[in-house]
Amino acid sequence: MIRHYKMLIGGKWVDAQKGEAIEVINPATEEVFATVPSATKEDVEEAISRANDAFQKWKNETPFVRGKILREAYQIILQRSEEIARTMAEELGKPVKEAKGEVEKGAEILRYYAEEGERIYGRVIANEEKDTESIVAYEPIGVAAAITPWNYPIELLAWKIGGALASGCTIVAKVPSATPLSPLKFAECLVDAGVPEGVLNIITGSGEIVGHELIRNPIVKRVAFTGSTETGKEILKMSASSGIRKVTLELGGSLPMIICKDANLDAAVTGAVRRSFRNAGQICIAVNRIYVEKEIYESFLEKFSEKTKKLVVGNSLIDEHVDMGPMCTRAGVEKVERHVNDALKKGAKLVCGGKRPSGSIFERGFFYEPTIVRDVNHDMLIMREETFGPAVGVMPFNNINEAIELANDTNYGLAAIVYTNNMNIAKHCAKEIQAGNVAINNVDAGVINAPYGGWKDSGLGAEHGPEGLHEYLIQKHVRIRYFI
Repeated sequence: MIRHYKMLIGGKWVDAQKGEAIEVINPATEEVFATVPSATKEDVEEAISRANDAFQKWKNETPFVRGKILREAYQIILQRSEEIARTMAEELGKPVKEAKGEVEKGAEILRYYAEEGERIYGRVIANEEKDTESIVAYEPIGVAAAITPWNYPIELLAWKIGGALASGCTIVAKVPSATPLSPLKFAECLVDAGVPEGVLNIITGSGEIVGHELIRNPIVKRVAFTGSTETGKEILKMSASSGIRKVTLELGGSLPMIICKDANLDAAVTGAVRRSFRNAGQICIAVNRIYVEKEIYESFLEKFSEKTKKLVVGNSLIDEHVDMGPMCTRAGVEKVERHVNDALKKGAKLVCGGKRPSGSIFERGFFYEPTIVRDVNHDMLIMREETFGPAVGVMPFNNINEAIELANDTNYGLAAIVYTNNMNIAKHCAKEIQAGNVAINNVDAGVINAPYGGWKDSGLGAEHGPEGLHEYLIQKHVRIRYFI
């Protein structure tokens, strides 16, 4: 039976005004199992209007009142985490255990911002003139718009909802058409926690209609987008069409991983497997390309291949031991195939994977084996473009400066990973690699209480940390002279 979900506008769960709907497909079976409203321009305008109506009252609430609601939402989300996770697994293909981890992280993000919102500090600046001082204060910018991707449908939404609500902004969020259901359930927890009507609005529908209206509507004062670099560039252009507004863009990446001969090889292998194939490689900071010092190249490949071949691929709603589910879309599978075939045609060698898995349970669904390609070079698509799937290229390097040069040979600069036990090399890499995030001897380049953003074509502005919160604030300078 196909389930129908509604979107949230002005505190009410509603269908689209024209009654049209979008089908949601289970990527493990290719079956339609749910629908969501396909919003019209009028639906989006209504959501923005309701957010604007709610802004003044929400802005004037104390950070402690706003924080109390976010903390309550945190508790409700944790109570419902299993249910939300299974919904995410059904619409995205992510293993249930990973999906539950994402739901719990989304809850933690709201709790973090509940606390960070209570630490919005201004400052007092002395003036040259007697009895005069300057006060710098921060105020919520207004109605915020968020456009979120399908690969982490709750975590990346939580970044934006947490920052907006803690700062005193109201928000209208367009959730992804491929994976809209778990975000809607996440939003329901916030409503049940007491978020006032109009403060949070969740829209489902096409990017062409919903996204364009959110970006161009003059009431919207702040836009937060996570997605492809190509779309991000268009959003940056469109955002100025009806006024200047604050924009943050968390865009694509082609993450390099450098493994030096002095590294803890077993730790590097474990990290490479995790960051290459987690969520079927559909992560903006998935490892795309690995550079290994020549002396340990063969040893690394042997261990990397051995550990990768042990990954269990399948449908986690049927088998709880699955490590990697299907990709979210057929187009994603086709892109991976194109990158792998291009590399093999240009002289690379296949280490493992390289095809869709065989067996009756894989007759349908967007599955692709975790794939390693060796002896690659920068003429190959897998080393130049964001594959966004379970395939990674590996090549040797002779010295650390060569590795850094290869890592920087890209238009992207979201994150990089380095494994070395030489702290001089670690510091050199951290300084010279052109990326917004560099992880040394670990593969988790982002944490919620530190800023996360990309360089070059990988983004603009920051999410996470106090920096992410301040993206929803605007500064005001008040200069006062006292007559005593």
